[in-house]
Amino acid sequence: MNEQTKLNKDHYRIFALSWAGWVFDFYDLVLFTFLISQLQSSLHFSAEMLSLCLGISLFATGFGGIVFGALGDKYGRKRVLQWTIIVYSIGTLLCAFSWSFYSLVIFRFITGLGVGGEWATGQIYINETFPDDLRAKFGAFMQSGAPIGVILASIVGGVVTPIIGWRMTFLISIVPALMVIFIRRYLKESDVWLQNKDQYVNKNILQEFKELVSEEHRKIFLISLILCIFGMSAYWFTYSWLPTYLEQERGLALIGTTIGIIIIQCGDFVGYTSFGFVAEKLGRRPAFTIYSFIMGISISMITLCWNQINAIHDLIFVFMFLTGFGTGFFGGFGALFSELFPTKIRNTAVGTVFNLARGVQFVTPVIITLVASYFDLSYGIAIAAIFAILVGIWIWMFPETKGTSINELD
Repeated sequence: MNEQTKLNKDHYRIFALSWAGWVFDFYDLVLFTFLISQLQSSLHFSAEMLSLCLGISLFATGFGGIVFGALGDKYGRKRVLQWTIIVYSIGTLLCAFSWSFYSLVIFRFITGLGVGGEWATGQIYINETFPDDLRAKFGAFMQSGAPIGVILASIVGGVVTPIIGWRMTFLISIVPALMVIFIRRYLKESDVWLQNKDQYVNKNILQEFKELVSEEHRKIFLISLILCIFGMSAYWFTYSWLPTYLEQERGLALIGTTIGIIIIQCGDFVGYTSFGFVAEKLGRRPAFTIYSFIMGISISMITLCWNQINAIHDLIFVFMFLTGFGTGFFGGFGALFSELFPTKIRNTAVGTVFNLARGVQFVTPVIITLVASYFDLSYGIAIAAIFAILVGIWIWMFPETKGTSINELD
């Protein structure tokens, strides 16, 4: 399929369902941050307890991404995509029945497992089936599902939840599981995986990880992991407490906070959808640097420089939009990593790199809470700017992968 010159219905189906999976993946992960106030009042949880719960959920995404990444190389992209959607849908559904802190932690851990596995499987699915010259564009397009998921979570959490309550909000989140029916019926398996599966289908999961850290792949795996840790830190230091920051420290009403989040996510959407075009035109490395620097500067503006910027009418919303726009560099991870690893360990590598980096973020909400206790949330969130700038610098440790043929890597 990746050697075809014209996209067909199979391409569009793979993209549409992988994109939809990512929308609800991110919706399920981020929805929790919009329910913090209700959970605090209903179950009498402290801010520290909820930070720990969010952190454990992020840790679970790392664990889930690693496990499902390896399973994707062994059992195929299509099958594992279905498994991940089912797992994160069930996890979110179970949250509706939480009766204590520990029950909520367990259910969020289950949600995190599925969330962690979906991204890599969907990205690899797209990157193995789309032509080389469209890989970066559609990989970035898939990433645009994240802001749509956050906007959906902000609308449900900020507008719908006050009416129906947090339990019913979790309950209706079983809906994404219905996508599995369409995946089973309409999607073809990656033909790149099918052509190469005999080389490694009989391997156990430990062999795949052993090969990932072998001398042949160790260096590129480590620099990829560092890049992703920088990127994930930039993202989660920005977003994990952002709704609370806007509402409690900047005095925005709930509807104002929701509007602010939507503006940022609109920037995300434009950033993700445009990143692929820039990456194909200028190359992967320049694109990463441009977008991450925009993110770093803009985060500083909406945190450390809020009072100065807010004095100029509507300028704060411009920097909110640009914060989201700069986040568009996340749209390049899928294509970049797919162009660095062969098919036999591609899903393992991409799942491990992306989600191990995300799993490390379990400390992020706790760090922000600690910084806020001595200063305020703006200083905790502003740490993200440092990591965003590091992304733009570290990307130059990589070879330029623009124009790489997936088939030649095998």
